Amino acid sequence: MIDQKVKSVRALERGLDVLMEIQRRRAASLHELHRQLGLPKATLLRMLVTLSSRGLIWQRLADGAYLPSGLREASLPNADMLSLLAEVASKHLARLSEAVIWPSVLAVPRLDHMEIIETNSPLARLHSTILGPVGAKLSYIHTATGRAYLAACDGRERTAIIDRLRPVDPDPASVAALEAIVAEIQQRGYSSRDPAHPWPDRSRAAVARDGRRSIAVAVMVRDHAVAAINITWPKSRMKIEQIVERHLEVLKDAAAQISREVEVLAR
Repeated sequence: MIDQKVKSVRALERGLDVLMEIQRRRAASLHELHRQLGLPKATLLRMLVTLSSRGLIWQRLADGAYLPSGLREASLPNADMLSLLAEVASKHLARLSEAVIWPSVLAVPRLDHMEIIETNSPLARLHSTILGPVGAKLSYIHTATGRAYLAACDGRERTAIIDRLRPVDPDPASVAALEAIVAEIQQRGYSSRDPAHPWPDRSRAAVARDGRRSIAVAVMVRDHAVAAINITWPKSRMKIEQIVERHLEVLKDAAAQISREVEVLAR
């Protein structure tokens, strides 16, 4: 039984208050914690650094939010694998930003689109290409990220995704064109936005006019596609051949490191 006469450690109490508030919110900004707990931001930052160093929380690159760490519970049956994937990927996206001046996103599959769960865009040294935010939806057919996943996923999953996206009575040539795009990605090991495809969806018009180009590769866990990671740059700045020559292997290495770490943690 705890002796009620013994005084508690105030600094520890405040640190636990910060941790519990982050756990309650699932994601919290420094300003939100300051407003809710009434602690000075300098004090909060020291606590957040300490909690992070002990593996209890992590900071998302995309928006600076602090989230509870899932790494300690990764092997539990109810572990949130998407949160784990984002947490693991965050540090690798930060390292990727050191090697490549253009930003990247990590996106995961949904029924009829890919969803961004982390991005190193805030770290980009050139701000002409801003990606995200977390939760943004990407096309399977018109973005490099979506195409990378589509080409890497299981054949049955690919068929189901394409069936959801297929327009009524599609031109047989358009069906063949999509099959050719998938086959080419599988053969060369990375995707791009080219060639364009005629099927309409939420991203087709935006991709056509945003002035960007991208390459992407899938993130595989136990031989199954779970996500895709890209590099995006202004079309006017570099040719795709230059990006592939300079950065494709770095991108593949980042995807492989994410894969290996998730596999180890999820055992």
